[in-house]
Amino acid sequence: MRNSDKITLPKEKRDEMVQALQHYFSTEREEEIGNLGAGLMLDFITEALAPEFYNQGVYDAHRYMKDAAEDLLSIRK
Repeated sequence: MRNSDKITLPKEKRDEMVQALQHYFSTEREEEIGNLGAGLMLDFITEALAPEFYNQGVYDAHRYMKDAAEDLLSIRK
């Protein structure tokens, strides 16, 4: 992922993720977190942590495609 690329979420998905964070805090930590707090936490996760997950997905896809291409060579006659 290039530094200039920023992960953006559709409003509906962002709202779902904010609710998921609120639910997590409520059930796992027995804490209430408001929309603003959950939104700020989601922003932090999206900006600071998500690029690493994205990059891992790219590496995994590359490895899969490389292995699949090598398997293709095995069917030659």
